[in-house]
Amino acid sequence: MTNSFINEIKNILDQKYVLIEEVDKAPYQTDWRKRFTGKAQAVVLPGASDEVAQIVKLCAANNVSIVPQGGHTGFCGGATPDNIGNQIIMNFKRMNQIREIDVANQTITLEAGCILQAVQEEAANYGFLFPLSLGAEGSCMIGGNLATNAGGTNVLRYGNARDLCLGLEVVTASGDIWDGMKDLRKDNTGYDLRDLFVGSEGTLGIITAAVMKLYPLPISQWTTLVATDNIASTIALLNLFQKRATSLLTGFEMMTQESLDLNEKHFPQMANPLQGNLPYTVLIELSDHESETHVRQLLETILEEAFEAQLISDAVIASNLSQANTFWQMREHITLAQAEEGANLKHDITIPLSFLDSFISETDQLMRERFPGVRIINFGHLGDGNLHYNIAPPLGIDPRFFNETNEKPIRELVYGQVERCKGSISAEHGVGQLKLDGLRAHKGEVAHELMKTLKRALDPQNILNPNKVVSI
Repeated sequence: MTNSFINEIKNILDQKYVLIEEVDKAPYQTDWRKRFTGKAQAVVLPGASDEVAQIVKLCAANNVSIVPQGGHTGFCGGATPDNIGNQIIMNFKRMNQIREIDVANQTITLEAGCILQAVQEEAANYGFLFPLSLGAEGSCMIGGNLATNAGGTNVLRYGNARDLCLGLEVVTASGDIWDGMKDLRKDNTGYDLRDLFVGSEGTLGIITAAVMKLYPLPISQWTTLVATDNIASTIALLNLFQKRATSLLTGFEMMTQESLDLNEKHFPQMANPLQGNLPYTVLIELSDHESETHVRQLLETILEEAFEAQLISDAVIASNLSQANTFWQMREHITLAQAEEGANLKHDITIPLSFLDSFISETDQLMRERFPGVRIINFGHLGDGNLHYNIAPPLGIDPRFFNETNEKPIRELVYGQVERCKGSISAEHGVGQLKLDGLRAHKGEVAHELMKTLKRALDPQNILNPNKVVSI
């Protein structure tokens, strides 16, 4: 691409927001896991929606494709350019304004580059909960959360990012701005364009702003860690909590002993307070709008029932907020411990709870038979069937060599088991580049062709994040 194209971008943005030197572009060209690295001719940092629209129009006129990028914390390479060097990366870190908090309507209107944690904190300042919560919340951005339909630890009670979204502002592939920023909870006027763009990973349009739901802050939250012997007991425990606590149940996270052992290896302060050889540790959270006494008594009553039914063998209730935070940090540090251990093969899958026990037992057995010595780091949001079923190489084996040699057969094994159990190969991480090849088989020919039809209709030049999610 000639310098004239870059100069035209500089007519839209101040040149300090157009990065063309390799040293400046490098941090944007490699994903968080350092698995995918590409090459862009420029990184652009727009500060407003109209600047995004102007750049998209310029790219359409010059047939230059765009890779939208938020906090760059994804696991599937969805925000990383290809290796050709003609694409531009459009990063949204400058578009970070919270436009409005509507107290009466319990909504927050914000730009795509807002950091998730900053949104949570601002909502709390007004007495509200913004319930989207995940390990990368200190750096991930709302635009990326919506583009991937992020989930996290509160999905059980509040749903995914899509469920929290009321309205969107989107720049289309032609450079038009769709103003869908309605803050209505009921709007039955034809096709739901909002849901079309949420989860599309920037392949159908570029999300620049959103209206999101808020909820009243709970008066109290109580957190407990419990030990279970098997998945069947863990699911029975979930059913018990759902029956007795109903909507007060806001967290139900499962961690295997192997996951927590890896955690303690790299973060000794994260040692499990439950002692012994525990196959599964479950983190449970109840949130209440009545009183601390009410939710504490309810939690103790349910745990007593669980002990009597022999569903759990041990339990510890957090005695204060600091200890509760430590319990949650145990869960969230597993991903960081994996990164410290070295490259591993991640599988973000969803399994119906009725199949979960057989999936784990059969897949674990097959994995250890076919790949002796592998370490299965299995943890996740058990309440909604979302497992992070990750495979680490045997001790003493170079992780990158192991992954290069075994990634395909391991993926085929896991995905085959997912299909057997009528699950999904992506629960909350998206598709990106990583799962592109497996999507056709998973979705089926009819669904895949419908997705391609949508892509061609909304992005006929294929300039919006091409070769992510679906190839045309």
